[in-house]
Amino acid sequence: MKALAATGDRTLVRFAETSEPTPATDAAVIQVEAFSVNRGEILAMTGAYGTPTVPGTVMGQDVVGRVVAAAADGSGPAVGTRVVGHAEGGGWAERVPVPTSALVELPDAMPTTTAAALPLAGLTALRLLRHVEAPADKKALITGASGGVGHYLVELATAAGIAVTAVAASPERGARLAELGAAVIHDVTDADGPFEVIFESVGGDVFADALARIAPGGTVLWFGQASLRPIRLSFFEYLTVSPFTLKHFPHWVADTTDAEDLRVLVDLTAQGRLHPEIGRVADWAETASVLADLNNRRIRGNAILTIDA
Repeated sequence: MKALAATGDRTLVRFAETSEPTPATDAAVIQVEAFSVNRGEILAMTGAYGTPTVPGTVMGQDVVGRVVAAAADGSGPAVGTRVVGHAEGGGWAERVPVPTSALVELPDAMPTTTAAALPLAGLTALRLLRHVEAPADKKALITGASGGVGHYLVELATAAGIAVTAVAASPERGARLAELGAAVIHDVTDADGPFEVIFESVGGDVFADALARIAPGGTVLWFGQASLRPIRLSFFEYLTVSPFTLKHFPHWVADTTDAEDLRVLVDLTAQGRLHPEIGRVADWAETASVLADLNNRRIRGNAILTIDA
């Protein structure tokens, strides 16, 4: 079958012929109709996390399509069911196995491209918000807010009663965040704190500037380092500040399954209470150029690639 494999060079991916999936007994095989690409996948391929992805590896987690082979253990959706899934990898391909614990059936009316934007970014935002106790009337600062996670997080947080200040690099990138109820600023140093909650995903000086605006007893949820610059912390700068909590947040650690949380995201979207921000839709033949644009922040929100049958 055809798939997009990592190249190990600046092009990042190219088409290759790969073997058909060999699913585990608890996984269904999905005929992929669309997938979302995420900046984390780019960072993995380029080696920002350490060793670059091995050339020939097929990346991809966020997929939408139809079940063409049901799970052998009898779990999950039947053949022909239209689903959204959070694959363990290999999603940039014509077919991919996905554990049934990470698959959810889609309503007929939900567009394929809308559903494809939900998994990784949506799961991250939903799970981040669960770390905020008694969210109503709290003040929160969200850095790097114009990406896929940021849009979901702003909408979910404002719906929970949180007063959100969102940092976006430009008025154009912040316009949609304002529509979702956030007070938008373009530099974290302009933030009018203090904030009981800080959602930080940029790193470098942005982390330190955000932390300087923490309320006594507040919580910092650290879920990324998009700038690729290490954070800076000095104990003595906060010696006279009431204790705050710094939580490292990996999105895949949760008390719920991906399927359970994908169902929440699908239902909220179907009810018109969650609105995926899709900045680009293109044929999967354009994946390499879309990855370049995403990496250089020329895409606001999610980027979706479609596969024609």
